[in-house]
Amino acid sequence: MNQLRKISIATFIILTLLSIYFALQLKFSFDFEQFFPTGDPDLAFFKEFIEEFETDDNFMLIAAVREKGVFEQSFLEQFHDLTLQTRKLPYIIESQSLTKLTLPLKTPFGYTTIPAIHIDKPSRYARDSLKIMQDERFVHNLISEDGKALVIAMKTKDRLDLQDSDELMEAIRTLLTNYSFEQTHLLGTAYFQSELVKMSQREVAVSAVISGLLVTFILFVLFRRPIGIGIACISIALGMLLFLGLLGAWGRELSVMSALYPVLMIIVGTSDVIHIMSKYIDELRKGLPKKEAIIITIKEIGLATLLTSITTAIGFASLLSSRITPIKEFGVNAAVGVVVAYITVIFFTTALLSYFKREQLTYLTEQKNVWEKILEYTYQTTVLHPKRIILGSILLIGICFWGISTISTNYRMESNLPIGATITEDFTFFEEAFAGFRPMEIAVFATDEYKATDYEVIQQMDKIEQHLHTIPSIKSVTSITAAYKSANQANNQNKATAYSIPTTERSFQKTQRMLDRLPEGSKDIMVSKDGKKARITTRVLDIGADSVQQLGIHIDNWIAQHTDPSIATFKRTGTAIILDKNALYARQSLLEGLAFAVLIVSVLMALLFRNWRMVFISLVPNVLPLLIAGGLLGFLGIELEAGVAILFAIVFGIAVDDTIHFLSKFKLASDKGLGIEEAIHITFLETGKAICLTSVVLFFGFLVMLFSVNPPSVTVGIMISVTLFTALISDLLIIPVLIRLLL
Repeated sequence: MNQLRKISIATFIILTLLSIYFALQLKFSFDFEQFFPTGDPDLAFFKEFIEEFETDDNFMLIAAVREKGVFEQSFLEQFHDLTLQTRKLPYIIESQSLTKLTLPLKTPFGYTTIPAIHIDKPSRYARDSLKIMQDERFVHNLISEDGKALVIAMKTKDRLDLQDSDELMEAIRTLLTNYSFEQTHLLGTAYFQSELVKMSQREVAVSAVISGLLVTFILFVLFRRPIGIGIACISIALGMLLFLGLLGAWGRELSVMSALYPVLMIIVGTSDVIHIMSKYIDELRKGLPKKEAIIITIKEIGLATLLTSITTAIGFASLLSSRITPIKEFGVNAAVGVVVAYITVIFFTTALLSYFKREQLTYLTEQKNVWEKILEYTYQTTVLHPKRIILGSILLIGICFWGISTISTNYRMESNLPIGATITEDFTFFEEAFAGFRPMEIAVFATDEYKATDYEVIQQMDKIEQHLHTIPSIKSVTSITAAYKSANQANNQNKATAYSIPTTERSFQKTQRMLDRLPEGSKDIMVSKDGKKARITTRVLDIGADSVQQLGIHIDNWIAQHTDPSIATFKRTGTAIILDKNALYARQSLLEGLAFAVLIVSVLMALLFRNWRMVFISLVPNVLPLLIAGGLLGFLGIELEAGVAILFAIVFGIAVDDTIHFLSKFKLASDKGLGIEEAIHITFLETGKAICLTSVVLFFGFLVMLFSVNPPSVTVGIMISVTLFTALISDLLIIPVLIRLLL
């Protein structure tokens, strides 16, 4: 045995050194495409669409605010200079703003252009401002409705990676230091990518530190001896380091969900350590020698902990049913982490423990008597009030179903942004003052012999655009029709009322000849090269996934009723629409994954106990926490989305642990010839303490997520803490009652 523990410790020292190296290779990533549901037909269509045109989120916006109004010469001169400088930024293809924009005008000598704002002629500001504020092309796109903010709209290269986004954002911030605007706000995919990765890095570091401090405090309360605390802390830290090293060696990238990894690894490792150390100390308390005590601990608690690790891993692995890649990866990574924590405790922790006596690991206190009193009282409650427990459980289940029926999936993008962060303030600013962030595209397909630029097709597109302008949540609509309207306006002395599609085909052909002189590149992004397809680009305010879905249905129905499919057909697509489908798939995959997890756990229980009644007894107290979690979501008005849906897998995977420890001890006691009642009593006194202690660790461990700035993480932390506490109550009260009824 002495040789084995030396080999074990030496092996873990080598693994630690390797893990440090690979952990340093870990990278963080964020990309909206990561959250696209795989295998979705609309996603396949969207990918074809952006190959034909371009991505719909390749923009970066800079807004500058002047509370007294933007039509002031010094402000406009600064803003114009900033517009020119942005064209020199890395990864920027082009940039535009009102100070740089010119409008076409037909004169007796041919076509010319005039500036939208005559910056060097303040006397013309009143006239310029009147025209601009009446023009749908500019309001909500390049100028706010109240006239207090201007926007520079920049087009970026497609699919910027994290390094590109960081470089661009650093260049933008450096550039802005040269100007003295009252306020500036940013919006764009590069901004999201850069900031959300920084949030993920902060979350991992903060959650690891706070979780570590919390667990150290709990271990101090439990063991009080430096050696006992040291062994536990080293074991837990080693498990997390090995896990991160494995992810690095595996080539995994950490996403916005990675903040949960330190919390999960620390509390799962702590749970395993407490069960092992409590059992070992209890055996030493009985007077057994260290070797015999460690063997009994590994046999009894090692097997139970193996089962709990397997079931917890299955709970996480149930997330494989998700169509969302980061959710799948989180499930696989977390399942692997649970196994790593178990292996560390069984082979490393037990090897270290076997060197020490009881008095070296913990103080001799009356703590055990306190726990015996609490557990004895709980045991007597199950004996004296079984009917109340059953009726209370049934009532609670009914209340939970009521709450579940009210769950909303109308989640908003803002709900996933960092709490109190600048990026969240910027997002809110653009939602309130401009057209928001959610892109929505309408693909246009010219029918038969028609082309997308034919008069009849343009008329059909204009019908749809006019209707879109009547929808309050849509503030921006752009397509090739804008070119025809602008040309028609130029041909009619630039009158505001002339910004429309020419009323006759003859006048339309006249504008067509004017547009044919434009460079091809300026039209490629709105009309396909073969001329058969076009796009209507819009942005929708952050009204919620379900609301956007209902809006989409309304638009589809309106198009079906008011357009002629013999001329053109239309189909909605876009990044936001694909992302919003995650709400639907979150619910679907959640049910499928949990059903699979329950099935696998049922099979494991059947193999362990070889009794269908025990399978039923083991599942009931673990389904109840899931119902409570669902009910809380409904009653608290928390929106169900991909990031929140994972809490059910975590709750099921971890809640079943205490059940297995309880029933495993009951089975061991029964196999020794004890009666049912006596076996229940002994289980309460011997296993109840470890179950309670680990539940306390889990409860406070997940509450660490309250320090997160990521709203889904905060929600998941609170919900898991509360539901796992109810799982403890469920195990201690319901299992004994069911055992007496069914066995």
